[in-house]
Amino acid sequence: MTMAGPGKVRVTLVRSVHGRLRSHAACVRGLGLRRMHHSVVVEDTPAVRGMIRKVAYLLREEPA
Repeated sequence: MTMAGPGKVRVTLVRSVHGRLRSHAACVRGLGLRRMHHSVVVEDTPAVRGMIRKVAYLLREEPA
């Protein structure tokens, strides 16, 4: 697991991407999430924030 620090955010996939828009599934994969309840720590950048905002209904987000 990666050490978390300032400028990082932890995202967890809490709803399935099955049956979702292809672009939404691509955002989830782009964030590095592979399966349900999988968590990753990502950099808190504007690009990542946009991806999180696009699929917020599938994710749980918390400071890392």
